[in-house]
Amino acid sequence: MQILLVEDDPIIQEGLRLALGSEGCTLTAASSVAEARTYLNQTFDICILDVMLPDGSGYDICAEIRKQSDTPIIFLTACDDEVHTVLALEQGADDYIAKPFRMRELMARIKAVLRRTGKKAETGEAVKVGSCDVNIRTGKVFRGNTEIVLTAMEYKLLLIFLNNRGTVLSRKQLLHNIWDVSGDFVTDNTLTVYVKRLREKLEDGDEVIQTVRGLGYRLD
Repeated sequence: MQILLVEDDPIIQEGLRLALGSEGCTLTAASSVAEARTYLNQTFDICILDVMLPDGSGYDICAEIRKQSDTPIIFLTACDDEVHTVLALEQGADDYIAKPFRMRELMARIKAVLRRTGKKAETGEAVKVGSCDVNIRTGKVFRGNTEIVLTAMEYKLLLIFLNNRGTVLSRKQLLHNIWDVSGDFVTDNTLTVYVKRLREKLEDGDEVIQTVRGLGYRLD
């Protein structure tokens, strides 16, 4: 998951970089409105914006993002009052979290916003995975005109890979995300079986889900 963080506190920046990195996220950090503008031509899965910045406010960045995309936005600020909350939402924000905050709460909000806004793998467009086409709107997978039938858990695992495409996911992260999505109990051994079956169904002579030795799995 690619995240843009606009926050002028270097301690918060580094803390979020480490914490989000452990969740398989890639963080791009900017300390000012001017610096954030240099990244607005890039594609991010979600943006986290502080309100008070040295040369303006997160509202300025939010307005510019909304002119060109519907990328989910979460405001991160010390101002926890109704006026700032309403203003953030009116500017086009998807959520608002006040400092100090717990990292688990922030991750939960990020996942909730992505599910609610339908970003990445939850769009209605077909997504190419190797020789297969995944239609997220219908929940169906095809290779040419032939439907590849996935079980519910295999499909949930595929969505997790798609939502983190290009990112190495540890087995712990996969287990955590499967639990978060479905509430089903999945063991480490069961996960191995699901990954194996998903590979067998998706791969047609091409390696779709790569094993990164000592780290986990990655969908390219």
